[in-house]
Amino acid sequence: MTGASILDILEALGPAWSWVIAGLVLAGAEIAAPGVFLIWLGLAALATGLAAALIPMPWQGQTLLFAALAVALVGIATRLHRRSGRPRRAALNRADRGLIGRVGVLDEPIVHGAGRIRFDDTLWRIKGPDLPAGGRVRVIGLSGTVLRVEAA
Repeated sequence: MTGASILDILEALGPAWSWVIAGLVLAGAEIAAPGVFLIWLGLAALATGLAAALIPMPWQGQTLLFAALAVALVGIATRLHRRSGRPRRAALNRADRGLIGRVGVLDEPIVHGAGRIRFDDTLWRIKGPDLPAGGRVRVIGLSGTVLRVEAA
């Protein structure tokens, strides 16, 4: 393809190509700095570019279409994210929060309401009913750095 033919194609597409390029740039920015937000704006821009290529519309209509698509796609993505059950806040460096509901086997007995249990590579202090070694417990909460457990 020659340089003139590329320019002819871009000119024939009109303003649609700028929406497509904006969409690709936004999608590329999402890859470079992931945050699961720019991809939806990029898709809205791509869809606007395709619509502008198929249906002649003024720039005001294109802008309104982009805004409506962006709001709709971000809204859908937010709803899907909430429905997925992922935590809304990152539990970075808070491994204890991920232990609630987990079931483990006691290596040592719980005596006088206190004991220890190993989850993965960490030994945790626990409080709960007296149980023998080998008993199964479920983590039901935490108090500071001590896990509260019940018999499972």
